[in-house]
Amino acid sequence: MELGVGAIVDGKVTGITKFGAFVALPEGRSGLVHISEIAYSYVNEVSDHLHEGQEVKVKVIGIDQANRINLSIKQVEPPPRRAPRQGDGPRQGGGGRPSRQGGGAQRPMGFVHQPPKEPTDFEDRLKQFMQSSDSKLSELRYIEKKGGNRRGGGRR
Repeated sequence: MELGVGAIVDGKVTGITKFGAFVALPEGRSGLVHISEIAYSYVNEVSDHLHEGQEVKVKVIGIDQANRINLSIKQVEPPPRRAPRQGDGPRQGGGGRPSRQGGGAQRPMGFVHQPPKEPTDFEDRLKQFMQSSDSKLSELRYIEKKGGNRRGGGRR
C-alpha cells in the first residue's frame, strides 16, 4: 500500500515528545503527529491525549523531500460544531449590536476586497522601498526649505 497525502491509515503511537507523537505506520514506516494536529481543542500536554502503544487512526497530511511523513489525528474526523455563545442567534429587540438595516453603504454582491499585491522578489521589494524612501526625503527637504523647524510648518 502506497502512503500518499490524504490517505487515512491505522497506526500505533511509539513515542511522545513535547511537540507531538511518533506513530508507527504500515510497511515499517513512521510519521509525526505535531501537537497542533492532535485535537481540535487546545493541547497543552501531548500525554494528556495520547500514550505509547495506543492505536490511532491518522491522516497523511504531508511528505517532505526527506520522506518524513506528517500526520494528523484531528483531520480524520470533521471538526465539532461549535455551540452558540451567549447572545448569538436570532436577535430579538433591545439587546446586542444594532442591525445594519436601513442606512449605511453596503457592498455589492460578490465583491471581495483584495489587498494590493505584495512584491514577491527581492528586486521588487527593494524598488518599492527606494521609491518610498525617496518620497519621504523629498517631503523633508521641502519642509526644511519652507522653514519647517517650527511646528505647524507655515507662517502665522
